[in-house]
Amino acid sequence: MSTTLNENLLLAIPLAPLVGSLIAGLFGKAIGRKGSHRVTILGVAISFVLSSIVFLDVLKGASFNGTIYEWMTVGSLKMEVGFLVDSLTAMMIVVVNFVSLMVHIYTIGYMADDDGYERFFSYISLFTFSMLMLVMSNNFLQLFFGWEAVGLVSYLLIGFYYTRESAIYANMKAFIVNRVGDFGFLLGIGLLLAYSGSLNYGEVFAQGSQLASMTFPGTSWGLLTVACICLFIGAMGKSAQFPLHVWLPDSMEGPTPISALIHAATMVTAGIFMVTRMSPLFEHSDAALSFVTVIGAITTLFMGFLGVVQNDIKRVVAYSTLSQLGYMTVALGVSAYPVAVFHLATHAFFKALLFLGAGSVIIGMHHDQDMRNMGGLRKYMPITWITSLIGSLALIGTPFFSGFYSKDSIIDAVKYSHLPGSGFAYFAVVGSVFVTALYAFRMYFMVFHGEERFRGPKHPESPMGIEAAHGHGHDDHGHGHDDHGHAHEPHETPWVVTLPLVMLAIPSVIIGAIAIGPMLFGDFFAHGVVFEKVIFIGENHPALHEMAEEFHGWLAMGLHAFSGLPVWLALAGVLVAWFLYNKRTDLPPVIRQRFSGIYTLLDNKYYCDKINEVVFAKGAVAIGRGLWKEGDEAVIDGIVNGSARFVGWFAGVIRFLQSGYIYHYAFAMIIGMLGLLTLFVTLGGK
Repeated sequence: MSTTLNENLLLAIPLAPLVGSLIAGLFGKAIGRKGSHRVTILGVAISFVLSSIVFLDVLKGASFNGTIYEWMTVGSLKMEVGFLVDSLTAMMIVVVNFVSLMVHIYTIGYMADDDGYERFFSYISLFTFSMLMLVMSNNFLQLFFGWEAVGLVSYLLIGFYYTRESAIYANMKAFIVNRVGDFGFLLGIGLLLAYSGSLNYGEVFAQGSQLASMTFPGTSWGLLTVACICLFIGAMGKSAQFPLHVWLPDSMEGPTPISALIHAATMVTAGIFMVTRMSPLFEHSDAALSFVTVIGAITTLFMGFLGVVQNDIKRVVAYSTLSQLGYMTVALGVSAYPVAVFHLATHAFFKALLFLGAGSVIIGMHHDQDMRNMGGLRKYMPITWITSLIGSLALIGTPFFSGFYSKDSIIDAVKYSHLPGSGFAYFAVVGSVFVTALYAFRMYFMVFHGEERFRGPKHPESPMGIEAAHGHGHDDHGHGHDDHGHAHEPHETPWVVTLPLVMLAIPSVIIGAIAIGPMLFGDFFAHGVVFEKVIFIGENHPALHEMAEEFHGWLAMGLHAFSGLPVWLALAGVLVAWFLYNKRTDLPPVIRQRFSGIYTLLDNKYYCDKINEVVFAKGAVAIGRGLWKEGDEAVIDGIVNGSARFVGWFAGVIRFLQSGYIYHYAFAMIIGMLGLLTLFVTLGGK
């Protein structure tokens, strides 16, 4: 077979969802609800099938790296649209399209009665297109286009219910926080362009050693270190790493399907993908890698703590996403790029499963999201129950489930690393195993087991309880399910909701065992542009080399796990959650009161929002006001108004010379001629 992939085939992969999005967006009212979801699902389905074909061809050794369209040439700089399809890209497009397809199908049931049905389908297909353009790019210009496009569409989706003040606040917060990260990202791209003279990945990577020998002007810092840290700041915004994580929990204001799409396969994984793609540059800077490792470790552990005190079912899963993104970032920091990508893939399946499972629970509970009003749903929602249990087991790293293979590999990679910061990172990733199991099964037991709390009055601290106390009805936030009535019992959701749960549950169980061998210790990345000389790099970053020597297959790895600490920490977390939230439900309020200071700190999310509001938001307002008063009004307006006043004064003086008498003008002409003659004579004499 040909070693070069078909250009038209590759072009159809991102264009199919784009066409579906445009049809649903522009002609949604004309083609109706069924037409809108059919055309968008068809577009994503076509993209998924074509992605699978490309994936199989890449496994056989095919690849593509070329220009599709040249936009403009400025001197020697080319700005173009191009694709780079290797093992990394092939894996990403399959995962993105599969999860997106499941979300599209699920949306038919979840958004069935929503007024913005056609608009939502248009948005999620556009989101898929943006992510595909990002992961398929072969140059920084297209990467930045995809990067900003997913940010823009996420803004539209998080604020989908634009009549709600909380949704508008959330999408503005996401947009602004991501602009902070994107500023660093743009600086990183600018540095690489300035010193390499190219936007093409391959041409920049080829100059890696030369760039590594340069210093940032005016300092002793390595140029590549500064550039890589700037790029990673962009990833901190997109992949919600501390302290730029604050937008992600609030993104729950969007409908549940988009929560699943943002958190599982698109947007938040963009930062992980980008650092992986840039690994030939990061490998030249241990300082940048240490920075990545420490930031990831902080996010892993401290965001997990926040999940323990959440009562909104979607927010528990959201903080879980933050913690798991921290795991991936730590793997990037210790140069275990294939492990990070492996966890990205397994996480996409079980996290989409957990989010869609949470959405199914919310539908069954008639859009009550507070876990304190749930309990005992197992017998009412059997499919949602079993699939949510599978997702939870995968999340906590239960042996033989997909999350176990990727998470355990990250822990091993960190253990073998000698980079500064890896010691703290090892403590964080191991400690987070217990925390993850605690919050995951706290959610599981509160929702599916124990007392059926939905029959009595709503919990007084829950949103519904507060509304009832004030005599208000429940605001359904535009979901359109008020007709169900809250007095009805929970119910299993329609097949368009449960089918994606089953389809996602299957890879959540088996994909880890299937993929760990070829992805981490086989030749899956052998022909990739990115991973050359990185997988077994040797003395400086020996993690994967050491792991390969100990790997004896997926079965042996699963059995060996029972002799290691992480499995027992996970079991301890499950048992503690069972005891506190199923057996002795009277204890959590006592513990909360006893450790009220810690609870208050966690409940206020370490006061990160308050710090941002007081320090950065008010600081930005003060700077803006200063620029307005001193810069705009005093300087700019002063210059503009001053020049106008000068022109008026000058005109006022000149008008006295415009007398209208001919002899005045003749006298002025004679004086002018004498002046010119004097000037010429003087210059001629010199």
